[in-house]
Amino acid sequence: MLRDKYHRPVPAADLLMSDPYKELMTQVTDAKDLGSGVIRGTECDHLAFRTKEVDWQIWIAQGARPYPCRYVITSKKVTGWPQYTLDIWAWKAGTEVASDGFKLAIPAGAKQLMPGQVPELNEIPAHFSAKGAK
Repeated sequence: MLRDKYHRPVPAADLLMSDPYKELMTQVTDAKDLGSGVIRGTECDHLAFRTKEVDWQIWIAQGARPYPCRYVITSKKVTGWPQYTLDIWAWKAGTEVASDGFKLAIPAGAKQLMPGQVPELNEIPAHFSAKGAK
């Protein structure tokens, strides 16, 4: 909803979709296998991808249970090409995830805001400009 209705960034949300390959690969124009690397002691395959608007890299744990260890997203439409880097550890899936881990506890006195009411919720801070923008 944040991405589709309010046009707010949700970096790495693609990794949580039911078919991440489909979400990530639809706009890829180039892909490279950069070999292996180590992320927090885990041997990973390092892959890099290009699209028109972003470049992204992903490190996937090697072995019988592959999972994403690092995901880097580079925005090519912003001067300076800023990046998001997400390091992932303790990856769980299926029955490994306790259902009570997703219970919402709203603190007393909390105020409900809609995404449009939070101006600083933006992918690009106000002092940056998109490439070619005036």
